[in-house]
Amino acid sequence: MGEEMNLKASGEAKEENESQKGRCCECFWTPIDWIKMLATEMHWTFVFGVVVVYGISQGLGGALVRVGTEYYMKDVQKVQPSESQVYSGITSIPWIVKPLWGLLTDVLPIYGYRRRPYFFLAGFLGVTSMLVLSLHQNLHLVLAVLSLTAGSAGIAIADVTIDACVAQNSSSHPSLASDMQSLCSLCAAIGALVGYSISGIFVHLIGPKGVYGLMTIPYGLLFLVGILLNEPQIPDFNYKQVNLKFLDAGKAMWTTLKFPHVWRPCLYMYLSFALSLNIHEGLFYWYTDSKAGPAFSQETVGYILSVGPVGSLLAAILYQNSLKDYPFRDILFWVQLLSGLSGMLDLMLVFRLNLAFGIPDFVAIVIDEGVSRMVGQMKWMPLLVLSSRLCPPGIEGTFFALLMSIDNAGSLSSSWLGGLLLHLLKITRTQFDNLWLAIIIRNILRFTPLFVIFLVPRGDPHSSFLPAEVPSTEEASKAQEPENIELVALVNSADDGR
Repeated sequence: MGEEMNLKASGEAKEENESQKGRCCECFWTPIDWIKMLATEMHWTFVFGVVVVYGISQGLGGALVRVGTEYYMKDVQKVQPSESQVYSGITSIPWIVKPLWGLLTDVLPIYGYRRRPYFFLAGFLGVTSMLVLSLHQNLHLVLAVLSLTAGSAGIAIADVTIDACVAQNSSSHPSLASDMQSLCSLCAAIGALVGYSISGIFVHLIGPKGVYGLMTIPYGLLFLVGILLNEPQIPDFNYKQVNLKFLDAGKAMWTTLKFPHVWRPCLYMYLSFALSLNIHEGLFYWYTDSKAGPAFSQETVGYILSVGPVGSLLAAILYQNSLKDYPFRDILFWVQLLSGLSGMLDLMLVFRLNLAFGIPDFVAIVIDEGVSRMVGQMKWMPLLVLSSRLCPPGIEGTFFALLMSIDNAGSLSSSWLGGLLLHLLKITRTQFDNLWLAIIIRNILRFTPLFVIFLVPRGDPHSSFLPAEVPSTEEASKAQEPENIELVALVNSADDGR
C-alpha cells in the first residue's frame, strides 16, 4: 500500500515537473513564434528593418550616445551643467521638425524612390558626424554641437522613414497593426536596456570619443536597410506637383489646428512638457562629483540609467492592461500629480536623507530613475493615443508627426528653461549649494499643468474628437502609397512564394 502511494506521489510530482517545463518552454517559444509569424506575414527583412532602426540605432545607440555625450561635455569640453543643458536641447531640434521629414518622404521622391534615399541620408549624417567627433583631437565646442545635431537628425530621419513603412504595412495588414507597434516598442525598450547596461563600461574603457567611433556601426546599418529596401521606382515623377502637395498639406494642418477640439489639447501637451523643467545635467554633475555627491563611476551611471527602460516597460504593461479605457483627462490629472510628488525623491537624495534611513545612494537613485521613467511613460502613452485621435484623414502621418513635434518643442523649452534655472542659481561643475532649490522650483512647476487640465477632452480612446468639418486632402491621401514596403531577402527562401 505504501509503495503504491509513493509511486502515485512520484507520478504526480513527475507530471507537475513536466507541466512546469512545458510552461517554461511556452514562455520561451511564444515570443519567438510571434516574431516568426510577423516575419512570415510581413517578410522577415521588414522585421530586420524595425530591429535596426528602433532596437539598434534608437535604443542601443541612443543609450550609448546619451551617456557618452554627458561625459563628453563634462570631461572633454568641460562645460558648465547649465550650458550642457542648453546644448542637449539644441541637439534635439531635428526631432521638432519631424513633420518636415515626413512630408519629404511622402511627396519628394529622389530618383523615383520615396524611402530608400532617406535611409542613405540618415546613415550618411550619422556616420559622418560620429567620425568627426571621434577622430578630431581638439574639436571646437560649436562644431561638436553641430556634429551631435547632425547625428540626431540622422536618427530622426530614419525614425520617420521606418514609421512610414510601418504605416503602409499597417494599411495592407490591418490585423497586424498593433503587433507591429508592439514590435517597435519592444525593440526600442530592449535596445535601450542593453545600451544603458553597457554604456558606462564602454565610456570607462574607450572614453566618450571612443563611444562615438563605435556608434558608426549602428548608423552604418541604416545604409544596409536602404540597400535592401525593395521599393518600386516611380517613373517620370512630376516634381512640379511637389509645391502643390506641400501647400495642400500645410493648409489642411493649419485649418485643423484652428479647431478648439485640436488646439486646446495641443496647448496642454506643450505646457505639460515645458513646465516640467529638465535639470538632469545639474543632477548628473552632482552624483558624479567626488566631494558633494556620491561620486558614481561611469559603469554605475550606466547601470542606473538601464533601470529606466524597465520602468517604461512596466508602465506600458500597466496602461495596456488596466488604464487604456479610462478618460484622458482623468489619467493625465493623476499622472501629472504623481509626477510632481515623485520629484521629491531627488530632494531626498540631495539632502542625503536616504542615508539617514539606511538606504544606499545607489539603491535610492535606482528607485528614483525607475519611478521617474515609469511616471513619464504613463504620461506619454495616453498623449500618444490622444494625438492619434486628433489626426484628420488624408494627412494622418504628417499631422501625427506635427503633434509629436509639439511635444518635442515642449521638451526643448523644458531643457532650456532648466539650463537657465541652473545658471541663475549658480549651480556649476563644482558648486551645488542651490541644487535643492532648483529641485523644489521644478517640482512646484510640475503641478502647474493641473490648472489647465480642462484643455484635455473628457473622452476616452473610443471617442471621436474631430468635428465633421475638419478637412481632408486628396493630394495628401494620394501621397500615402498602398503598396506594401518590404526589404529584399539576402538569400532565396521558400517563404518567398507565400
